[in-house]
Amino acid sequence: MPTPDPVDPDAEPVPLGQRLFDNVFLLLALGMGVMLVVFTGWGLWEILTLPQGTLP
Repeated sequence: MPTPDPVDPDAEPVPLGQRLFDNVFLLLALGMGVMLVVFTGWGLWEILTLPQGTLP
């Protein structure tokens, strides 16, 4: 399949999904953000659901 010529007016535009997945830094930021939210939420859930400790 030939690559579309940028000056060709009949060339198909690049779909939004492909443009997003081609952006490496956006994928990096999304991956870090998801990990931050998930692990922070998991940690807070663990702290809030711990049973109260008995003191001697």
